[in-house]
Amino acid sequence: MRQPTGKVEKAKHGVDLVIQRRFKGTLDEVWESVTSSESTARWIGPWRGEPGVGKTVVLTMSFEEGAPDENFDIEACEPPRYLAVRSHGEYGVFLEVTLEALGPDEVLMRFVHHVERPTLVGDFGPGWEYYLDRLVASRDGSPMPSFEEYHPSQCAYFSKQLE
Repeated sequence: MRQPTGKVEKAKHGVDLVIQRRFKGTLDEVWESVTSSESTARWIGPWRGEPGVGKTVVLTMSFEEGAPDENFDIEACEPPRYLAVRSHGEYGVFLEVTLEALGPDEVLMRFVHHVERPTLVGDFGPGWEYYLDRLVASRDGSPMPSFEEYHPSQCAYFSKQLE
């Protein structure tokens, strides 16, 4: 089992699931890992469509059963520091990624999933820990993690933060 790091914070409309990761590299390099279809294909899945604020891209969730497609509306994009996207699928996911340079070759990512139905945070938390660790592995060449290292073992960690 991997150690979860995410925090659940009360928010105006539900809760926010907040997970941070540190990366070696520049802001531009990490930004590319988060936004380039070729890069996202290595850790979550490729996307297609025309990027830009007000546009919709289709992300193929390559590491989910059946590799489903999910439409994401790009609500904000301020390269290389901030991205906000929203899906209108079953869960209505709203995600924000903020990148901050900590030095010449270190970047902090703050990932926020705004969860409208707090009871789902126990499942979302392990999933995002898994995907963000895949992002880390895609950048540093370490072995890709297995989802079984996260779920169901981390579910209680996130659900308990609702108490």
